[in-house]
Amino acid sequence: MSNDFRGEVLAELTRNGLVESIHTGHLIMLNADGSVHKAKGSVDMPIFPRSTVKCMQASAMVRNGLKLEPRLLALVASSHSGAKAHQGAVLEILAGVGLSESDLQCALDKPLGEAERIAWGEKPATRLAMNCSGKHAGMLATCVANGWNVKTYLNADHPLQVAVLKEIETLASTKVSNKTFDGCGAPLFAMTTRELATAIRAITISKDPVHIEVMNATRAFPEMVAGIGRLTTRTMQSVPGLFMKEGAEAVEVVSMADGRTLVFKISDGSWRAFGTIMHAALLEWGITTTEEAFNVYGGANIVGGMRAVL
Repeated sequence: MSNDFRGEVLAELTRNGLVESIHTGHLIMLNADGSVHKAKGSVDMPIFPRSTVKCMQASAMVRNGLKLEPRLLALVASSHSGAKAHQGAVLEILAGVGLSESDLQCALDKPLGEAERIAWGEKPATRLAMNCSGKHAGMLATCVANGWNVKTYLNADHPLQVAVLKEIETLASTKVSNKTFDGCGAPLFAMTTRELATAIRAITISKDPVHIEVMNATRAFPEMVAGIGRLTTRTMQSVPGLFMKEGAEAVEVVSMADGRTLVFKISDGSWRAFGTIMHAALLEWGITTTEEAFNVYGGANIVGGMRAVL
């Protein structure tokens, strides 16, 4: 394995048989028993897991009194596309505890989903449309359930965020190495790719009713975890028992109900090799997903594509 941020080559883009571009990074695959099936790159170097830890954040909320039906709980663990169904569900969560869109403190943004963003047009960005608004609504609802301050819920020392940190460190079996803030404004904690895989495997096989509730909700409502047409939703719909969550700057986690876990981080922050890498990695476990063809064109003809290097 390499010992630097660049990691090792995980995917190559070819044109007429020549490698034109590469994507390097860090990848680890854990077998059902937790042993390492494969590791590439610097899997013991800290990274920011970004939105891949939302199932852990949601677990901390449920553990501290958040009570939502599975459809809405899946949204709390989501990076949603910003469709009407997503935005409406965020408002449901808020209205259920006597709050409104004005109480959200996530960043302003337009919808994340491509079709949703196009439909949005030139309208100004809003907090409701931001892909993390479901998580923030869940955080606010948890605060109301506990009588915690809803104005300061993003502060690192807020009881909610202290609970989130405890949940993450317990699942990862480690202390986080860097504390900062995510793009949405919520606290963010660094861990290694190996530690992230440990945490995802742990929450996947956990017998804790809180973890079971959260993971079952995400699997039952994959369209709420991401959105119609997106890789995460399509893959979860096509493979029974599979959990998947992407994060900004090209972090991906995938797990099966038996504990098999795949985690990777692309060093350049690009998502374009996600489908190719995931498809190839899961094939090693005999799990077939729809192959995500990434074609390279010479005019109207296909002259190359993306291939995984595992």
